[in-house]
Amino acid sequence: MLKVDKIDVYYGNIQALKEVSLEVSEGEIVTLIGANGAGKSTLLKTLSGLLKPKNGEIQYMGGNIAGKPAQTIVKSGISHVPEGRRVFANMTVEENLELGAYLRKDKKEIRNDLDKVYEIFPRLLERRKQLSGTLSGGEQQMLAMGRAIMARPKLLLLDEPSMGLAPLMVKTIFTTIEEINRTGTTILLVEQNANMALSIANQAYVIETGRVVVSGTAKELQASEQIKQAYLGGI
Repeated sequence: MLKVDKIDVYYGNIQALKEVSLEVSEGEIVTLIGANGAGKSTLLKTLSGLLKPKNGEIQYMGGNIAGKPAQTIVKSGISHVPEGRRVFANMTVEENLELGAYLRKDKKEIRNDLDKVYEIFPRLLERRKQLSGTLSGGEQQMLAMGRAIMARPKLLLLDEPSMGLAPLMVKTIFTTIEEINRTGTTILLVEQNANMALSIANQAYVIETGRVVVSGTAKELQASEQIKQAYLGGI
């Protein structure tokens, strides 16, 4: 579904990604793990058109999307849930969700998808008329994910969905990620909680200082002593 081939990305003169290559097959959960500042979020921003690569190709469903505008990429079926949630605080939960379907014209199907989001996240149904800025961190994460689902993505990019959440809420979010994947959405997950990420992923990549240094199945990475010591707390 997605093939990233040797992309270089810069912030001014600083190179953030160095010849990064990876593949995501349809139906999979693929995770990127690595320390803060390693380039994980930069990669997702590049895939969603917020940053442009200087070199390399990004093949999605057979076409090169490198450097295409963000709205074109959303239309093609890629949705991005950014780090820090980024919900529209002065709009209600339902208005935020409807905004996720902004590019769609199929009103009846939009209503059906709204019901589906409320099924996945019952808490959002309870809060649907509430201003998003008054929600807890976990509820805002649910809302950000729900809003992305409303665009009916084929590929969902998730950036640090568990950041700043209580352990119980982290469990809920990861269970939901698996549920979204089961409904047919392919997921590329950036996550600092490497244990949780590897427990639900099919494939995994480790990024260090802008380079992919290790890749393999999630099970292989979980079993690797090097990865255990560096990212899994030595367990």
